[in-house]
Amino acid sequence: MAGILVWAEASNDGIRKAAREAAGVGVKLAEKLNAPLAAVMCADKPDLAAKLGRLGFSKVYAAAGESFSRYSSEAFSAAIAEAGDRLKADIYLLGATALGRDLAARLAARLDAGLATDVTEIQWDSSPLTVVRPVYSGKLLAVTELTAERKVISLRPNVFPAPAEQERSAEVEAISLEDVRIRAQVQKAIQAAQGALDVTEAEIIVSGGRGVGGPEGFKVVEDLARALRGAVGASRAAVDSGWIPYKHQVGQTGKVVSPVLYIACGISGAIQHFAGMGSSKFIIAINTDKEAPIMGKADFSIVGDLFKVVPILKEELGKAMKQ
Repeated sequence: MAGILVWAEASNDGIRKAAREAAGVGVKLAEKLNAPLAAVMCADKPDLAAKLGRLGFSKVYAAAGESFSRYSSEAFSAAIAEAGDRLKADIYLLGATALGRDLAARLAARLDAGLATDVTEIQWDSSPLTVVRPVYSGKLLAVTELTAERKVISLRPNVFPAPAEQERSAEVEAISLEDVRIRAQVQKAIQAAQGALDVTEAEIIVSGGRGVGGPEGFKVVEDLARALRGAVGASRAAVDSGWIPYKHQVGQTGKVVSPVLYIACGISGAIQHFAGMGSSKFIIAINTDKEAPIMGKADFSIVGDLFKVVPILKEELGKAMKQ
């Protein structure tokens, strides 16, 4: 059996949560298939690469240099392909983050591999390897058999558990690619506010929609998110109105999220929005319109003015979290 290679996406704060979850899938697949497991990191972070052993990797391929100082799907996919050749990998795992979605498609094209994106379930004992992924804006689940020799799989964040960390280190093998042709590269990354959570990795998200009435209306949403140590989300209507930046947008044209708890404040719940958060484990909806689509899809619906309900919810949930 050939190997399993996991892309360890890194940020200034360390290994991304989605990459840790991909490591968990890699560990389980390696056990099921009796296959070697390794990680590849495209960043000049040698200390961080060595620490990947704690996630179950005995070997890490590290690509460093000017080509990897900023994200480029061409450079990153070339490095992962090189690591895959050295490992003789036939399964490539990535977190379905903003970069992971872009990179997975480029990598699959480079490897002439089968591609399954935004996977939410793996049928561990199936042969050939079978995965489940949402299609048609989350209305259906597609059960997909991956029959290609090489397989690239991106995994929806907050669905698979990260592995328990172990006290072990990994062997680091350098990858040097001198002649990578880069035609498109990130030139500048605008950092989020210090301590702000990315909605794709948050376990709790509080989102506001048209019902918040304006940018000032997001204060109650932000207050609740802060109290719950969660992230702030938004509907497309709120973003298009200029009330909150696009990075908070949840939905088909925004970010796809899978939190443990999703609180929708003043959001009607059009199918485009539900496509981005429908896999949330528990949904609370607050709306003055009891007939709004989100109310029928929520686990718990509150008919009322969000500016009266949210402060009460903040107080009560705050008490519960202290217990």
